[in-house]
Amino acid sequence: MVKLLASLALGVGLIASSTAVAAERTVTLAVQNMYCAACPSTVRKSLQAVQGVSKVTVSFPQKTAVVTYDDTKTNVKALTNATTNAGYPSAPKS
Repeated sequence: MVKLLASLALGVGLIASSTAVAAERTVTLAVQNMYCAACPSTVRKSLQAVQGVSKVTVSFPQKTAVVTYDDTKTNVKALTNATTNAGYPSAPKS
């Protein structure tokens, strides 16, 4: 019985610690091929379709997308793939 309780406590601790490691991150992407005022809508929708994305702000004049996401559910590679697949290649802005 003691071993069962110890195992249960360890399991709960591991689950809690993995949740504590999760973080909300924000990245600014430089987006190519945005030539008209309608383009940001397509970029925004492609990014919002990625699981884990919570906020997207696209700037046509600056040719950027600022994306807030849960790093346990997605990553920058998935974000850049989403825009690229929509016809707007992107990369993290330095």
